[in-house]
Amino acid sequence: MNAAMLGPLVAAVLVAAIARHHQLSAPLVLVITGLLVGLIPAVPEITLRPDLVLFVILPPLLWSAGLESSFISMRRNKRPILLLAVGLPMATTVAVGAVAYFTVPAMTPAAALTLGAVVAPPDAVAATAIGRRLGLPRRIMTLLSGESLLNDATALTLYKVALAAAIGAATGWGMGLATFAMAAVGGAVTGVVFGSLIVIIRARLSDPLVESAVGLVAPFVIYLVAEEIHGSGVLAVVVAALMLGQRFTRAHHATRLQDQAVWRALQFLLESLAFLLIGLQLPTVVQDMRGVRFSTLTLASLAVFGTVLVVRAVWMVVFAYAPRSLSAKIRQGEPAPTHGQVLVLSWAGMRGVVSLAAAFGVPLTTLSGEPFPGRPQLVFLTFVVVIGTLLLHGLTLPWMIRRLGVQSEQARADALASANAQDKAARAAANRLDELLASTEPSPASERAAEALRGWNTRRRNAARERLRRFDPGAESNSDETAAAAFRRLRLEMLIAERAALITERDQGRIDDQVLRALMYRLDLEEAALNVD
Repeated sequence: MNAAMLGPLVAAVLVAAIARHHQLSAPLVLVITGLLVGLIPAVPEITLRPDLVLFVILPPLLWSAGLESSFISMRRNKRPILLLAVGLPMATTVAVGAVAYFTVPAMTPAAALTLGAVVAPPDAVAATAIGRRLGLPRRIMTLLSGESLLNDATALTLYKVALAAAIGAATGWGMGLATFAMAAVGGAVTGVVFGSLIVIIRARLSDPLVESAVGLVAPFVIYLVAEEIHGSGVLAVVVAALMLGQRFTRAHHATRLQDQAVWRALQFLLESLAFLLIGLQLPTVVQDMRGVRFSTLTLASLAVFGTVLVVRAVWMVVFAYAPRSLSAKIRQGEPAPTHGQVLVLSWAGMRGVVSLAAAFGVPLTTLSGEPFPGRPQLVFLTFVVVIGTLLLHGLTLPWMIRRLGVQSEQARADALASANAQDKAARAAANRLDELLASTEPSPASERAAEALRGWNTRRRNAARERLRRFDPGAESNSDETAAAAFRRLRLEMLIAERAALITERDQGRIDDQVLRALMYRLDLEEAALNVD
């Protein structure tokens, strides 16, 4: 990342922070801001560099999403995820390619298929950023995250095959299938090898700082190695991240706390930059369209954009209901999707920065030295699809979710499951305490400690049940405060006083900053535990 990107990076963080402060959709605000800023003549032109997106922005975002994803949930939903991540990009590539070939005279069949592969995948950045903010139900988020993690591998591999045919580097279905198979196998093997290696390395480390540093470097190395051996860098990073995410319980608690903070900050930074860069591409895209007839461009834009929407909607409806009607095994093994869930999934296909990076990565000429057929139109149509889906879906999806009430039942079910799990954990802790006390000689000190621990354990059990009250329409008002709620409120006020006293001690020279940081860290951990929801 060179100095020219420092300004957009700082601006992206500031705009995203303002949007979050006002509870607005940061991705949408960033895209619109980029569009408006790009129209200002005095602003220097910033062209999206494909290598910046594919080798700097994409790997850590995929890694972070993979760490947060549930391998168990993805395996439980493997059939619909594979249909979304493999089947849907293929169908979109073919459909968009056919429409583009007949509506853009300058495009050859291979160039049109290249466009189809470029706009095929809903972007991992867009899906995870907007999906988290909307609070979608867990199964929908599992499907969306699984799709967004894997469909880039499918689409970018199709992109390589179609692009090679368009520039004259490859011909025939056999070579295309071989390229696809090599990318899939090479990416999966690379991911497994590096994932296993990182698991072994981190298991032998006892320094949380070094463990986090290994995790920060890993996605870049894995992506680069996979691409160098002609495998899928996307698939390699995702496979390794899923392996590490499945084993997060084995990490030291300090490593987990540190990783969570580091990756959330890095994710926020890179997502903000990505969405701002999308909007800033408008001047470059428009400038390249000089000399193209407006009527042809309008027809092609409407046709391609409409095809992207229709293919996803039809695919969702067909594969949500048709397999269930044909297979008793599917009906027994998978929960039936509601109409609202199907609508939300079909309307959550935002495209993003990866599509634009792939479009800008199309070479200007073929191997014969001729101009790449329809490259300006390809880049422009990609921009139309990306901006159109981000604005259309991003602005209307929250309304659709509220209208359909998709998230309400899942939220209550999660709270109930959490409360039950917390109750079992607290009982196990109480039983273990009783075993320890029975195996040692009683003393006044141990009795006092046991009494304090039992009270603390009871408060945690009550706090878990307290969180269920928000889902009960007949719950009493906050004026009738439970013991758990009162404990939390009073303890938070006590923590404020403790911090103020510690800061005073530092300001008066009785402790130094290093001691203060250590004491504040302990208070921060306690406050974080009190605020776990």
